[in-house]
Amino acid sequence: MFLYSDSNKRYHTLDYFYKHKFGCKVFKISLNGGFSCPNIDGTLGKNGCIYCSPLGSGEFAGRSCDDLIKQFNSVKEMMNKKWSGKYIGYFQARTNTYADVSVLREKYETILALPDVIGLSIATRPDSISDECLEYLDDLNKRTFLTVELGLQTIHESTTKLINRCHTLKCFDDMVKKLRERNINVVVHIINGLPGETHEMMLDTVRHINKLDIQGVKIHMLHVVRNTLLARMYINNPFHILTRDEYVNIVCDQLELLRPEIVINRITGDPKKEDLIEPDWLLKKFCVLNEIDKELVRRNSYQGKYIEKTTD
Repeated sequence: MFLYSDSNKRYHTLDYFYKHKFGCKVFKISLNGGFSCPNIDGTLGKNGCIYCSPLGSGEFAGRSCDDLIKQFNSVKEMMNKKWSGKYIGYFQARTNTYADVSVLREKYETILALPDVIGLSIATRPDSISDECLEYLDDLNKRTFLTVELGLQTIHESTTKLINRCHTLKCFDDMVKKLRERNINVVVHIINGLPGETHEMMLDTVRHINKLDIQGVKIHMLHVVRNTLLARMYINNPFHILTRDEYVNIVCDQLELLRPEIVINRITGDPKKEDLIEPDWLLKKFCVLNEIDKELVRRNSYQGKYIEKTTD
């Protein structure tokens, strides 16, 4: 059996990590803090990343017009119908450190003060954490379980320009180092199936992040949703969208290259059906998860099986 598993999973799931760290069920509650993004407001760019939806890729976060406590409690009430446990406030939509520290403090502390909240997870960009923000995050990390989620998506400059990320790989690597110098947990977002990327290019992205001091990764499948620049690109000049089998194969190859202690926070996508253009197979999330499990069994493989090939 895989070291970090007490089920049939052959990779290090977030559920396993929370269960063994906190001794109970832990739920992440997605929140919309009403933040903007330097890649939208003109500081770095005006149109954002080409795949970013009008909701800032926070489709399952709350509504920015609702206060944070209302957002939190509405999700908590739904979860409490099936389970009980502890909670982590997940600031998800857009860039959640892109504001003055006084604004960040008001929003973060509001959630931390709620009953049974044991931590925060903050999604942001590597170019949007100021030195003052780092000091505040350092303080937060001493008081609660803190995770900073950094968007990378790919290490390849040609793709980075195509998707309009507006930051460099060096910027990303430097911010990982700054966060880890403060012992702050880092989770990296990557996307499989970006236009023009080959199987090997996607593996190269994983090889790179595997050499960094990161604690988790979110693996996304590129999906084309309505009202995005990516949708316009796809309609005008269709590009290859990974099939389910291709995606499963790539993910399993990536898992084999990742250190076993890295927690797999996500391994597929969660698009809304009414917004999705392609691929429709992504709507059957549990089918995708099952196919990944079956492929690892078929290979007699597991996360980190070929780790020795990726480390210096």
